[in-house]
Amino acid sequence: MADYRNIVILTGAGISAESGLATFRGPGGLWEGHRVEDVCTPEALAHDPALVHRFYDLRRAALAAVAPNAAHAALARLDAEWPGELLIVTQNVDDLHERAGTGRLLHMHGELTSALCAACDARVSWPGDLPPKTPCAACGAPALRPDIVFFGEMPYQMERIERALAACDLFVSIGTSGAVYPAAGFVQTARHYGAETLELNLEPSGGSGWFGESRLGPAGVLVPAWVDEVLAR
Repeated sequence: MADYRNIVILTGAGISAESGLATFRGPGGLWEGHRVEDVCTPEALAHDPALVHRFYDLRRAALAAVAPNAAHAALARLDAEWPGELLIVTQNVDDLHERAGTGRLLHMHGELTSALCAACDARVSWPGDLPPKTPCAACGAPALRPDIVFFGEMPYQMERIERALAACDLFVSIGTSGAVYPAAGFVQTARHYGAETLELNLEPSGGSGWFGESRLGPAGVLVPAWVDEVLAR
C-alpha cells in the first residue's frame, strides 16, 4: 500500500461476534425468530412498543455479559498511537469499542446504552431496561425509545462520514457483510477519492470485489497483525 496518513475504518458485526454477541443475520442470529418488521422499524415501535423495547432490553442485558476482544483492543491501540487522522465508524450498537478504550469513534446505527427522546431528540445514557413511555428528563414527554437507527431511518452523522471518506488515504472494512447500505457503499466512495482499500473479514463479503486487498480470517487475529504493521511504518 502507498504511504497514508488519514484512515477511516468501518467495523461490523463480525468484530463483536468474537466476543460472543449474536449477529443479526445467519443461523442463530437475532433475526431468527424475529421479523425485522416486528422489532426494528418505526412502524413496529408504534404498533407494539412493548415488544420492541423488550427486544432491546434483552440485547442490553446480553451486552453486559461480554467483553472486548483482541480486535477491539488493537483498534484502541491504533487510536491511541496513530498520529494522523483516524475515524472508526461502527455499524455495531454495542459499546465494546468504547470499553476497549477507543475514542475516535462514531456509531452510525445508534447505541444500545443510549435512549433517544422521540419528542425532543434529547439523548441520555441508559444501561438498563427501558420501559415504554419512560419520561424524558429534558422535556418531560413519555417518549424515550432505544437510540437505534431503525430500518427506514437515516444513519447518524452521514455528512461527517462522507467528509472523512473523501479525505482518507486508506479505508479499511472489518467484519462486515457488505450487504447493508449505505455502509456497503463506503468502499466505492473511498476509491472514488483515491484511497487505498483493505478488507479484513472472516469470509469474502458482498463487496469484496471493490477492495484493493482482502485478508480472510478471524478479526482477533487479523486486526492486531494489521495494526502492528501500520504502527511499525
